[in-house]
Amino acid sequence: MKKNKGFTLIELLVVIAIIGILASVVLASLNSARNKGADAATKAALANMRAQAEIFYDQYSGYSSAAIALPATGCTATSTLFLDGVMTNAIAGITSSSGAAPTCVVGGTGTAKASAWAMSATLKAGGTWCVDSTGASKATAASTTTGLCS
Repeated sequence: MKKNKGFTLIELLVVIAIIGILASVVLASLNSARNKGADAATKAALANMRAQAEIFYDQYSGYSSAAIALPATGCTATSTLFLDGVMTNAIAGITSSSGAAPTCVVGGTGTAKASAWAMSATLKAGGTWCVDSTGASKATAASTTTGLCS
């Protein structure tokens, strides 16, 4: 009697299928970890903006360097802290890590120097993260439009 040493085609296919299933589980976990890392970078950049905003406030006695019609929206609003060099670099970093430009708002009453600001960014894992001049740093349902995280 002749004995064949080796694996049958069925055995090889089963092993390949198991390896394929394990690889898909690992890739799904890797993608989730990547999104969490990008979200952590976005949250850290937003939180670090508060310190820069206070430096700007001390320099100009407001969150804008001139009287502006309030609220001013957009990260390129004229005469606002969002045009500060450090802030524009941070905004570019947030845009890169989150995949979308953040929402920027400065606010106050009437036509004066801005007395409040807020910025929110979309997170890759879902939702929006917002920081503002009151010290709030939290998840919100939507981008800010009022100058404060609501």
